[in-house]
Amino acid sequence: MRILGIETSCDETGVAIYDEQQGLIANQLYSQIEMHADYGGVVPELASRDHIRKTLPLIQEALKEANLTAKEIDGIAYTAGPGLVGALLVGSTIARSLAYAWNVPALGVHHMEGHLLAPMLEENAPEFPFIALLVSGGHTQLVKVDNVGEYELLGESIDDAAGEAFDKTAKLLGLDYPGGAALAKLAQQGTPNRFIFPRPMTDRPGLDFSFSGLKTFAANTINAHLDDEGKLDQQTRCDIAHAFQQAVIDTLIIKCRRALQQTGYQRLVIAGGVSANQQLRQDLAQLMTQLGGEVFYPRPQFCTDNGAMIAYAGFLRLKQGEESSLAVEVKPRWPMTALSPLR
Repeated sequence: MRILGIETSCDETGVAIYDEQQGLIANQLYSQIEMHADYGGVVPELASRDHIRKTLPLIQEALKEANLTAKEIDGIAYTAGPGLVGALLVGSTIARSLAYAWNVPALGVHHMEGHLLAPMLEENAPEFPFIALLVSGGHTQLVKVDNVGEYELLGESIDDAAGEAFDKTAKLLGLDYPGGAALAKLAQQGTPNRFIFPRPMTDRPGLDFSFSGLKTFAANTINAHLDDEGKLDQQTRCDIAHAFQQAVIDTLIIKCRRALQQTGYQRLVIAGGVSANQQLRQDLAQLMTQLGGEVFYPRPQFCTDNGAMIAYAGFLRLKQGEESSLAVEVKPRWPMTALSPLR
């Protein structure tokens, strides 16, 4: 069984082909970051228009990479939500149209389930059950995962997600959009413990997150250290970046420890764009060593949005006979707990 996966939920156009026997045999990705950087964030209308221009050429490139023809595709998986409604409509319309023309089934895939299952594409794939920490641009969630589709939401961000807080704080520090990776690089030059940021919502029970206050704390710290010309010296920028990043990481680790102890699980999966952060990976590895468990994550190219994770998630469900109707339906908001478990 060969599945074509299409991802167009936000500002990356991803197309991939997953083969049941060979695994991932094609992976194409186009990022719109350069275009949106001029505006300091994603412009939904521009994102949708760019998906229109890029999706079909990327499908052709994926087929060429895999040395396949359209007749050799057995199904199409596409991101149906959550995400930007216009961007989702582009991918879903193209996917449904091609599926009808090629006479193959199509399935709308949950974007976050794609992220959650992305580590399954690696050689050292986790076994069920496990705790998943999903830290993408718009989501920070802790999920109890017993099998594909068997999800229990343990905690989530009640305001800004970790990725949003990274990007907003990076902007305060004068870094270009998207600033998460740039902030992490700046933090490497920071002086530990010069600034101590709060670890929000760790002084109370529960597994929910809140990161908007950290952004405000960073803004106040920056304003308090501006020179007479209203500028921040480079070392102070690095020190603030270090303090902010460590506060986010410590908060995530505290909540992961709680979730693991609460469930008794020994495996932790981390996925989503922020999971590419090297300091977070190091600290989570140290946590799991202390707990006698193991941490799993996708390779960096599969941390951000991509077609490979959609192709794989779609393959698992299409193989079980799931299929979407001919209607083009997208879900900008879609709780992952609403998904059906695999039979």
